[in-house]
Amino acid sequence: MKVKLKKKGPQAPLTPQQLEEEHRIRKAFKDKDWAEIKSSDSWVIFKVMSEFVEGFEKLAKIGPCVTIFGSARTKPGHSYYKIAEEIAYKLVQDGYGVVTGGGPGIMEAGNKGARRGGGKSVGLNIYLPHEQKGNPYIDPDKLITFDYFFVRKVMFMKYSQGFIVMPGGFGTLDELTEALTLIQTKKIGRFPIVMVGKKFWGGMMGWIKNTLVEEEMIHKDDLELVNLADTPDEAVKVINEFYSKYMLSPNF
Repeated sequence: MKVKLKKKGPQAPLTPQQLEEEHRIRKAFKDKDWAEIKSSDSWVIFKVMSEFVEGFEKLAKIGPCVTIFGSARTKPGHSYYKIAEEIAYKLVQDGYGVVTGGGPGIMEAGNKGARRGGGKSVGLNIYLPHEQKGNPYIDPDKLITFDYFFVRKVMFMKYSQGFIVMPGGFGTLDELTEALTLIQTKKIGRFPIVMVGKKFWGGMMGWIKNTLVEEEMIHKDDLELVNLADTPDEAVKVINEFYSKYMLSPNF
């Protein structure tokens, strides 16, 4: 039996965003000659190297810091914003610097709290299509803007002595799981991770416990890598108690 194919009607013109996305997909499949490979890849290598060098030089001088992750979409009036600001304020009062992703939302709240507390306020910003800019609460000499997410994540992990994870989306999940993976595999020290918002994170933690542990994808002891908190005092207490066990103080 012969199958007749229906003719497609006229398609609506693509939007600029759709055209850009299609161009990226087609570009990934395009064959490159040797000269194109050498020129494009060499440029990327040097750009990546320059970002690592700038990050290492600036962040190595900062001292003990806690990174605050969370959504860029959280508005200043939201309770999560206020909690993040208060956590940052309390952290700098205890001698820690605060690192964020440098943008708006929770990141802005973290830098705002650090600035209000008179502590070090660090922003690791990233160039995005919608032109994310560094928020105004970052110390001018402690703002670094990256092109590459993976370089930025290395800086978060290498120069943080603790992680506060506020509610957020895919980017926050990416940063959270990066920290968990590096600690689980002993690539970095077992620094404290505090997930703030028991209701927000409860479903995820239930899935980790009831699925990942039950299916033996992780060990049950891995659940101890994270702490849940609801208030700024609870979150900061986890950080301070962790370091008090080792008789360490950030004030040096």
